[in-house]
Amino acid sequence: MRKPMVSWCLVLSGLLWAGACAYEGGEEPDAAPADPTAIADPAMAGDLPNPATEVMADWADLPDGREWGSTAGVDIDPNDGHIWAYDRCGGVGLAGGCAENLVDPIFKFHRETGEILASFGAGLFVLPHGIHVDAESNVWVTDSQGTQDGTKGHQVIKFSPEGEVLLTLGQAGTRGSEPGQFNEPCDVITAPNGDIFVSDGHSGQNANPPEGSTGRIIKFSPEGEYIMEWGQIGDGPGEFRTPHGMAFDSQGRLFVADRGNHRIQIFDQDGNHLDSYYQFSRISGLFIDGDDNLYAIDSESNPGNHEGWMTGIRIGHASEDRVTAFIPPHAVSEERPHGFAGEGVAADGDGNVYAAEGPISLAAAGGGLTKYVRNEQ
Repeated sequence: MRKPMVSWCLVLSGLLWAGACAYEGGEEPDAAPADPTAIADPAMAGDLPNPATEVMADWADLPDGREWGSTAGVDIDPNDGHIWAYDRCGGVGLAGGCAENLVDPIFKFHRETGEILASFGAGLFVLPHGIHVDAESNVWVTDSQGTQDGTKGHQVIKFSPEGEVLLTLGQAGTRGSEPGQFNEPCDVITAPNGDIFVSDGHSGQNANPPEGSTGRIIKFSPEGEYIMEWGQIGDGPGEFRTPHGMAFDSQGRLFVADRGNHRIQIFDQDGNHLDSYYQFSRISGLFIDGDDNLYAIDSESNPGNHEGWMTGIRIGHASEDRVTAFIPPHAVSEERPHGFAGEGVAADGDGNVYAAEGPISLAAAGGGLTKYVRNEQ
């Protein structure tokens, strides 16, 4: 469980949370809309407050003049508040670059200066994807692709804060759906009791998913022993089309970014479906702070896959399906009409928001971290 963080209820009191800042458990989940695709984007009206006053693109530099390739993961160390993220070793797209470019992909940055405080992980990954920092500051990273020779990939690796490998889940380089195997694991998170949850199945949102594709959540003990799993590819409750990101709220509910279905699904830790939220768009990454403020980042919405919706960061409260603030995409241009809005999102104890950005196109490098500085008013 994360330490308490600054609440947007306090920062923007009267603008954002009117009536939305207290969780009231025990309510029956809302029924799914008859046609989720017909829901209007709450950000399109242009009247949601933007809590960020400054956009600091290219916020943190890599060592030795190294250029960012792409990233989709960022998290906050719950003990010192500094920023953890990864770079795909200069590579772009789903091929990544870490299989060939044996440089450190995982970095810890000072939250104020962007100074590199730690780095590690060289030679262990193909395509880093999800990142999670647990209560002991251990760093968990998923690897969503594998090498053809089967030497690495399709795994989850747990590191100490200094980079020592503490635990590995999955069979190196092997896709599969049996217990102990992954097929493009997207994200990983630990519950307060140490149980491990992995979201598996990056290819599941494709129109014609490859044979053997999955859409599931897998639960392990703190020691890495398989406990259970739930889900398959589909659009019903408890089904997924790419469970791309996860977060826990203060009640211990598991929020899953069901990206291909344009929704958040909420479960208890035994896999029982509790609710679904549809106001937060086509979500790649989720972050819930200690006050249950919910940050959902959308990097993909466009007329081809989610017509009428904007990319950006939608902010609400974990207790209800309502967007109360919006950070729009930055650097909107003719080449990038939908601007930049990354796949990973996190918020520090001062309420500054960090986005893990991909490159402007799959043909060039140039992703990195963007810092949205909080509005002090």
